[in-house]
Amino acid sequence: MDASTSDDTLARLAAVIESRRGGDPERSYVARLFAKGGDAMLKKVGEEATEVVMAGKDGDAAKLTAEVADLWFHTMIVLAAHDLRPADVLAELRRREGMSGLEEFALRKARAREQGQP
Repeated sequence: MDASTSDDTLARLAAVIESRRGGDPERSYVARLFAKGGDAMLKKVGEEATEVVMAGKDGDAAKLTAEVADLWFHTMIVLAAHDLRPADVLAELRRREGMSGLEEFALRKARAREQGQP
């Protein structure tokens, strides 16, 4: 699968999430999460992240794939709540491409210090 196919899949899913954002919470899971608010969305991301960890420890590839898909989906809902799209995350990943993890971490730490963050 090439990158454009995966980018398209994420963009289409983001469009579906956006289309259901203001929908009827009785008829749409996405609308229900938006109606419950940010804390409910973030709680769901935390639950899904925990399920990814457990599936990873179990070593079941199909279960891990399904749980990561759930995590990505719920993370995309949080992104939408902040008016962000998968393209924003993909652009950040492209920006980091070719940089070692240690270099990227040091750069983030330096930026945080410049902004007065611990």
